[in-house]
Amino acid sequence: MTPFRRNETRKRPHWSEEGLDPDYRFSLANERTFLAWIRTALALMAGAVALKQLIPGFAIRGLHTGLGLVLAGLGMAISVNAYRHWAGYERAMREERPLPRSQLMPWVSGLLALAAVIVVVVVLTNAL
Repeated sequence: MTPFRRNETRKRPHWSEEGLDPDYRFSLANERTFLAWIRTALALMAGAVALKQLIPGFAIRGLHTGLGLVLAGLGMAISVNAYRHWAGYERAMREERPLPRSQLMPWVSGLLALAAVIVVVVVLTNAL
C-alpha cells in the first residue's frame, strides 16, 4: 500500500504558492492582526468561564447562563473567523487585489454592545 501523497493528487497549487509573495512587512502585519483576534477570542472565553465560576447567579433567571453563552459563542466565532480573515488577506495580497472587508467586525461590536447592556441592567437591578 502506497502512502497518500498530497502533492500528487492536487490539481492546482495551494493558494499560498500562487501569485507573488507579498512584502514581508504586510504579511507580518496581517499575522499580528490574526493574533490580536485570537487574543480577543481567548479573553471572551475566559470571561465566560469566569462568569460561570466566580459570579453568583443573577436575579433574572437564565441570564447568567445566557450571558456566558454569548461570550463563549462570540469567542468561538472570532477564533474560527480569525483564520479565514488572515487567509483572505494573504490571498488578496498575493493576487494584488484590494483587501476584502471583514464581516465579523459588525457582529463583534453588536454582540459586545448587547453583553454590555445586559451587564449594566444586571448591575442596576442588583444595586436597587
